[in-house]
Amino acid sequence: MSTPANANAAAAVAVFTAPEEHADEVRMRRAHALAARTLGTVARGTEVWGWKGRTLSRQADDRWLRVVSAPEDKQGGRLWEGTALADTLVPRTVLRPRVHDVLDWTADGHAYRAELTEYIPAPTVTSGTPVLDRDLVLPDAWWTELKAALGILARVPTEREAVRQSWIDRNFERFLGIPPIRVTAWTTGHADVHWANLTSPVLTILDWEGWGRLPVGYDLGILHAYSLPAPAVATRIRAEFAAVLNTPDGRIGELVALGQLLQACARGIHPGLAPLIADRAEDLTGVPVPARPDPSPRQDPVP
Repeated sequence: MSTPANANAAAAVAVFTAPEEHADEVRMRRAHALAARTLGTVARGTEVWGWKGRTLSRQADDRWLRVVSAPEDKQGGRLWEGTALADTLVPRTVLRPRVHDVLDWTADGHAYRAELTEYIPAPTVTSGTPVLDRDLVLPDAWWTELKAALGILARVPTEREAVRQSWIDRNFERFLGIPPIRVTAWTTGHADVHWANLTSPVLTILDWEGWGRLPVGYDLGILHAYSLPAPAVATRIRAEFAAVLNTPDGRIGELVALGQLLQACARGIHPGLAPLIADRAEDLTGVPVPARPDPSPRQDPVP
């Protein structure tokens, strides 16, 4: 990818920074250099950190090299294998970086996965944050391509769970102020559709580690929430995807997205976005969200 905005590692509630501990920053740089040597490439591009330094990415020759790290006893699972599985299972008509090689290893109590993928020259819409803080005009063809991509993805069969009913059961009352809702309309989605994962003017969708089954309307709810500081773009999303967002199932999926983002805001992530998300949730439910709810320990990964 051509700019720091094009990192392939950003959770929907991401904070794109280097690790808090200097030792972890050094460790990740060494791991990235080792991966580049092993895969026969040279990393020359700008460093791009993912969620709290969990990943480090750079352009490597004419490709993109991303390294993800986890404690050795926590490697594997949905987020670990998502990119490679998407490359195999999601149709190529959904435009995304191709995976050229994958490398796994462990060292000093940490597990690493390196993914060497296609380099995408188009910049992402935002850099370093998923939040769109200004109105902009995207080509009509861009919206058509996004709608088509999400429609194709929705038909991909998978048992991967991006969002769990158990999260809804535990958290709707705490963050939205309403009883849990039983989701009956599930689909396959990206789970991380935000502006730092979408390129423009040519659309490519980045960051496929978390894709899987999720409520209808969830992906659009995430994108719309991150667009609330840009009213014209938020309006465009509601118009383009009215056939989903204006249905009962679509509203439930959007509420799940809003609830998870309110949980992130309660942890201090995107504090300026919290009032806008709360207002949107109240618009959908007619119930004010609880004031600064306790985020509680995270038991499910937040997509």
